[in-house]
Amino acid sequence: MTDLITGGPLHPEAAGRANLRRRAESSRASYLFDALRNLSDRVERALSHSPEAALGGAAKRAMDIGISAIALFLLSPIMISVAILIRIKMGNPVIFSHWRIGYDGRPFRCLKFRTMVCDGDAVLRRHLSENPAAFLEWQETQKLKNDPRVTALGNLLRRTSIDELPQLLNVLRGDMSCVGPRPVHATELARYGRQSRHYLRARPGLTGQWQVSGRSSTSYNSRIAMDTLYVRNWSLAHDIALMFKTIPAVLRTSETS
Repeated sequence: MTDLITGGPLHPEAAGRANLRRRAESSRASYLFDALRNLSDRVERALSHSPEAALGGAAKRAMDIGISAIALFLLSPIMISVAILIRIKMGNPVIFSHWRIGYDGRPFRCLKFRTMVCDGDAVLRRHLSENPAAFLEWQETQKLKNDPRVTALGNLLRRTSIDELPQLLNVLRGDMSCVGPRPVHATELARYGRQSRHYLRARPGLTGQWQVSGRSSTSYNSRIAMDTLYVRNWSLAHDIALMFKTIPAVLRTSETS
């Protein structure tokens, strides 16, 4: 190796330092190239799986953002009051989050005001083991009409659907839609069979066909059929119609629960 200034051979120690510099520069260039390539891959994946790719595209998403933002602003006094009431009557936590499967199979934490006792899982296991009829009901619908986990305040919040108001935050951040299939967890989705592909095309809804058709009184297979039909026949006009139908459906439910 020669000295670029004198033209003579480099001292062995200087040559070694030059080799180390070249290797370091080559390593930094390789690292930078790999980092840029990884960033490009992530951007490409993000664009190909963007929220607008879900059912309804940009139009449905724009409606979701507008409605959820306005609703959160108008309903914030109610939500704050409910949070304080839960804190006084039931203690913390005020908000309960549970994992649900969203668009394209992405898990997310679905938010609700807490309506159950804190040791709800243990209470449910004990209740199902002691009540065969309740066990069969749970196996069929994944719900109980007389759920021992739900407190008196929680029952009131459920009857009025106020417990679901925090899901407006899920809608605003893109986990859910104002209208869509009923949000389910992974074990429930397995029961959808081949129809699960329709569920995964859409964001789960704060309301939907299931909400205006009897909610818990419908069979599980009926709910799957309703979710499938909703996705296959989606239109923005249908979404708007379902939102208008939700208010009287909630009132009917609160009267008959």
